[in-house]
Amino acid sequence: MQFGVFTSLTGTTWPDVLDLWKRSESTGWDIACVTDHFMPATRTREGTVLESWSTLSALAALVPRIRVGTIVLGNTYRNPALVAKMAAQVDIISGGRLLLGLGAGWQENEHEAYGIPFYTMRERLERLDEACQLILSLWTQQRSNFKGRYYQLSDAPLDPKPLQKPRPELMVGGGGERVTLRIVAKHADHWNVWAGPKLMARKTAILEDHCSKVGRDSKTIARSVNMALLITSKTEEIDRLAETITKRLGAHAADARDVCLAGTHAEIREKLNELKSGGVDTVFIPTMFRPLEELRRDMDQFIAEIAPAFY
Repeated sequence: MQFGVFTSLTGTTWPDVLDLWKRSESTGWDIACVTDHFMPATRTREGTVLESWSTLSALAALVPRIRVGTIVLGNTYRNPALVAKMAAQVDIISGGRLLLGLGAGWQENEHEAYGIPFYTMRERLERLDEACQLILSLWTQQRSNFKGRYYQLSDAPLDPKPLQKPRPELMVGGGGERVTLRIVAKHADHWNVWAGPKLMARKTAILEDHCSKVGRDSKTIARSVNMALLITSKTEEIDRLAETITKRLGAHAADARDVCLAGTHAEIREKLNELKSGGVDTVFIPTMFRPLEELRRDMDQFIAEIAPAFY
C-alpha cells in the first residue's frame, strides 16, 4: 500500500502548504494531492482558498520526490483540453510524478459566484465522461479529433506530451453507483472515493459489475480511499470526528464512522488490513477535519509506526 496527504487549500497559506509537503516528503509519505476550489463551501463565502493548479505547479518544482496530484479537479471549472495541456506541463515540471484526479464538480456556490454554469447532475456526469476521453486522446495521439455533445477537438495537437509513459494516471473521484462508477470502469486508471472498509466493499462490488458490462478487467484499476486519521483510545473523540465529517460532507453517520481511520494502533492496523484485502492501493489522509498541528503529530506517528507494516 501507499499513503498520501489530501491537502485542503482552504483556510491556509502558501508557506504552510509548502511546509506540510516538505515535511510529508521528509517523513516518508508517498504522494500528496491538492483540492480544487475557489471559495469556501459556506453561506458567508469568507476565507482564504489557494488556487489549485498554480499551487500544484510550484509544489511540483519544490518538492522533488513524492508523487503530486489533484483530489479532484472539478471538470466544470476548465475546458478539459486546457486541463490536458496544464497536466502535461505539471508532469514535465515534476519529472513524471503527476496523478491527475478529475471529478464532475459539486460545489454549487462557487459556480454561482463566478458565473460558471452548474448544469444538472446528469449533464455534469456526461461532461465528465467526455472529458476523460478527450484528455486521454490529447495525451497519447499526435493529433486528436473528438466530436462529443459538449466538447470538440479538431486536428488538435498537444506538444510537449507528458513525461510519463505511456501517460499519467487518470483518476476519477466519486462513489455514484449508477453513473460515476461506470465512467471509472470505462476510462479511469485509478478510482478515488471517500470510504472505509465497509463502504468500499459495497462500492467495489458495484464497480466490478460495471467493469464486467464494459469488458474491463477490474484489477487494472488502482483504488484509493480518503480517510480521516485520529490516533486515540477514546471512543468519544472518534465520535466527534465522525460528527465533523458528517457536517462537512453530508454523509450518513454510519458512513462517516467508516471513513474514520481512527483508534489505537491495533485498530488502525485492522482497518488497513481490511482495505488491503479489499484491493485498496492507497490511503489518503485529508487535512480539513482537525487542527493541522494536532494532525501532524498523528501523521508523523502513523507514517513511522503504522505504515511500514503495509509496504
